[in-house]
Amino acid sequence: MISIKELEKEYVEEETTTRALRGVTFSIEKGEFVSIMGPSGSGKSTLLHILSFLDRPTGGSYTFLGKSIDDMDDRELAQVRNKDMGFVFQSFNLLSRLTVYDNVEIPLLYSDIPPSNRQERIEEAVRSVGLAEKLHTEAGKLSGGQKQRIAIARALVTDPNIIFADEPTGNLDSHSGLQVMEVLDMLHKKGRTIVLVTHETQTAEFANRIICIKDGLVESDKVVTNRQSTQKLK
Repeated sequence: MISIKELEKEYVEEETTTRALRGVTFSIEKGEFVSIMGPSGSGKSTLLHILSFLDRPTGGSYTFLGKSIDDMDDRELAQVRNKDMGFVFQSFNLLSRLTVYDNVEIPLLYSDIPPSNRQERIEEAVRSVGLAEKLHTEAGKLSGGQKQRIAIARALVTDPNIIFADEPTGNLDSHSGLQVMEVLDMLHKKGRTIVLVTHETQTAEFANRIICIKDGLVESDKVVTNRQSTQKLK
């Protein structure tokens, strides 16, 4: 699904050049659950931005679903991003005064999915994260854990090929964080491809594989032999 080779990213400000990525190489197969870890300033956020088409590399290659990012203009990148990628952010990014239904519908407004099919998709996405009873509740009245689960529902509603989760438990207490990881774990077991960025080792170990980034390079890329599970932590 994803293949990057010798990926580089430089930022130039006045006469100063910062090399955020220095030649990162790895691939992610369909159905994998991969965690990307690294200390602050390691390059993991830059890497996520490139993987999710929010930025372009300054060197190396990136192929997504068999097509090089170099062969796509900004319009095509936006189309692929909306159709094939779902996003979950640390800060939820929900509109507080809108209902759960309306928040989850937002990605569909920018898709080619006809209005007649939207209600079923929205209800199924909310049901899949265990919050069907909150469908018509204002998002601002939800707990932090519920908001993040609704953010996952919003990421799912377009049936994307991959979900990018950026520190999804970072603003949550341990119990709510566990509920969020339970949803992501369930989605992975159903065949979803998930790329998770986190600084928390326990959270990272829900994945099949952990890629550690340091100083813009891959420090390690290891299979998780003793995966965390929600059953272990309950």
